[in-house]
Amino acid sequence: MSLAIPTQEYLEELLLSCRYGDVEDIQQFVEKFGPDVLATARDDNGNTILHMVAGNGHTEALEYLLPLVPSSLLSARNNAGSTPLHWAALNQHLSIAQKLVQFPGGPGVDLIDIKNATGRSPLGEAENAGWEDGAKWFVEVMNLDENAKGEEELQPSEIAENIEVEIQDAEGQVAKMTLGGQRTSSSAGAGGETT
Repeated sequence: MSLAIPTQEYLEELLLSCRYGDVEDIQQFVEKFGPDVLATARDDNGNTILHMVAGNGHTEALEYLLPLVPSSLLSARNNAGSTPLHWAALNQHLSIAQKLVQFPGGPGVDLIDIKNATGRSPLGEAENAGWEDGAKWFVEVMNLDENAKGEEELQPSEIAENIEVEIQDAEGQVAKMTLGGQRTSSSAGAGGETT
């Protein structure tokens, strides 16, 4: 049996169903047209079904859709360069952000590093929205090893109890966070002064 090809009107209805979290309508669309066309639905601003679900905090719809769409849709950008994770951060939906980042086979924590047209990452959007819980979670899970490339591995004797992390967004705003496991200062100059 061959599946029908959705018209633009059906794709627009799918986007609305995702925006409002109407899982039954989304399921009916998939039954009629199959899951392959889910990735093709975009609104006039380039938003995908995942933008709609993530931006509006519809966890049940997201859980239904994630296994059906290509993992590349998790990092799809709209016309403003924002991903679904940007929208989840902007609208302070922690469970959605967690599901997007933790989805097996998806881009994972790399999603946190994607910057939109304004130069903000999802962490920057969380900070800009004043969403402390989300910003804290992003910092806890993001890949901080990228910043430490080329540094030698620390010995246990060189690790202190806490580390203060400062992350600056594109607008120059700084977020501070204390995490467990800090390296002790070992950058002494010739005269014993630290640099």
